[in-house]
Amino acid sequence: EVRLEESGGGLVQAGGSLNLSCSAHAKSFDNYAMGWFRQAPGKEREAVSIISLSGQNTWYTGAVLGRFTISRDMVKNTIYLQMTNLKTDDTATYYCAAGNSGGYYGPAQHKYQHWGQGTQVTVSS
Repeated sequence: EVRLEESGGGLVQAGGSLNLSCSAHAKSFDNYAMGWFRQAPGKEREAVSIISLSGQNTWYTGAVLGRFTISRDMVKNTIYLQMTNLKTDDTATYYCAAGNSGGYYGPAQHKYQHWGQGTQVTVSS
């Protein structure tokens, strides 16, 4: 059984910062790429940032490049998303995901087999 648990969401003013965490509960996540996706009201879920199974490679959607940083603690089976200079457009439910797809790390959602319940991020103007 694999379980992902997000935390760290909340309400912040534009220009502020938030840090999200995702703890993975399973025997091992060494073979899993992990990442963050988000879904804003009325919009489809989109990939935000991904980190490879080794933690050495990352991917970001253009809208957050330079503002968000993803990292991974292999010992704690936890990934983090540091979000800075937040904008109102970043308002969404943020989901953690894990995928074991032959080393793939990227935005294709079907490559991720396990999903968390989501944490709400609201950025006010």
